[in-house]
Amino acid sequence: MNIASLILAAGKGTRMKSKLPKVLHKVGGKAMVERVLETVQSLGTNKDVVIVGFGGDEVQSYLDGRAEFVRQEEQNGTGHAVKMAEPVLGQFDGTILLLCGDTPLVTKESLEALLKEHASSGAAATILTAHMPDPTGYGRIIRNEDGHVVRIVEQKDGTPEELAVQEVNTGMYAFNSKKLWPCLDQLSDDNAQGELYITDVVAILVNAGDKVSAYMTDNFEESLGVNSRLQLAEAESILKHRKNVELMTAGVTIIDPNSTYVAPEVTVGADTILHPGTMLEGNTIIGENCEIGPHTRLTNVTVGNHSIIHFTYGHDCEIKEGVDVGPYVHLRPNTVLHNDVHIGNFVEVKNSNVGVGTKFPHLSYIGDSDVGAGVNIGCGTITVNYDGKIKHRTIIGDGAFVGCNSNLVAPVTIGNYSYVGAGSTITKNVPDKALAVGRSKQIVKENWVTEDTFKKK
Repeated sequence: MNIASLILAAGKGTRMKSKLPKVLHKVGGKAMVERVLETVQSLGTNKDVVIVGFGGDEVQSYLDGRAEFVRQEEQNGTGHAVKMAEPVLGQFDGTILLLCGDTPLVTKESLEALLKEHASSGAAATILTAHMPDPTGYGRIIRNEDGHVVRIVEQKDGTPEELAVQEVNTGMYAFNSKKLWPCLDQLSDDNAQGELYITDVVAILVNAGDKVSAYMTDNFEESLGVNSRLQLAEAESILKHRKNVELMTAGVTIIDPNSTYVAPEVTVGADTILHPGTMLEGNTIIGENCEIGPHTRLTNVTVGNHSIIHFTYGHDCEIKEGVDVGPYVHLRPNTVLHNDVHIGNFVEVKNSNVGVGTKFPHLSYIGDSDVGAGVNIGCGTITVNYDGKIKHRTIIGDGAFVGCNSNLVAPVTIGNYSYVGAGSTITKNVPDKALAVGRSKQIVKENWVTEDTFKKK
């Protein structure tokens, strides 16, 4: 089946009260329109088109060439928006999948079922519908005595009998491309909104003798559109709950699902425990038998099996197996912690490769460094990596011992199994198995303190 997706993303979203285009507000860490686009592309679409209007340059820049873009300069309804795509989709032969860019909860499974119904029924159009307990604000699906769809009635145009219908239009359709375009020329703005409705295409097709089918999704939440900050929070909550259920079903323990936030793209291994306040975002991968949290945020982080990460913020880094991190640790981009590393409290590690079994127990900054295996870094150690113009690297060999309150002024190398005395400032390379002490000579003046020293002047 040839499939082209058409995503409507031109609206301003005035109820959001934001300078940001509505569809760029994020749910689960990604812009709503991005979630919709990724979902349709997972179906194997042949062509993807996004209709942009308000903030069109921002939307186009955000999606960065992942679709074709058409501008709707004047917002005159959904039917008008679809018509704007005719120059790029008018010659497409296949099924046009129409969605709105503010419906981030729709799933691949529902769209696959919609396309399957469309293909098997031979319909000119197939509507994704849902049964909604409170359908206020949604278009109603009107069927005839035989149960066939005959039209869609918008909230502002419906009679009391029509508005009592609880089967609603989700705003998602599959159209036979050759049947769609002629219908758009017949649309009228003679309605309460004074706009061209894409929903009127249903009645036009039925009156022409064409078949219109429908597939009702099991979960009406997939159809929820986001038009306000309140609805944005509702969508976030639904997406969070959906992911937490998926993880717990797969063998992950979540101590408090209400305070645990896991993005849809994240993977977590079996028998891992997620403590309250955990946020896992982006392309994060957590192994098996780990403990994450409490109060830990990981973005684009890979964590190996049997690791413990608590009270930590990490982003764009890699943590191998059996690693213990926290509390109050910041792991910055391009950091790799190899097996059995221990990172203790109040430590920051940036752009560094840390060898097997190495320990940074507390109160250190390790930046732009290559640290060997079995190294012990004393409390208060700082790698002085920046000279005001260039960031230099520090190399620390296997088995080295760096005493407390040491400054390693890069570029510098500390050799294998060497020692750095506490309180040293090291500016020159230290050979293997050497002792380096870089501090001024201690001076003691006896009897320097007298009674007059403490008298008030």
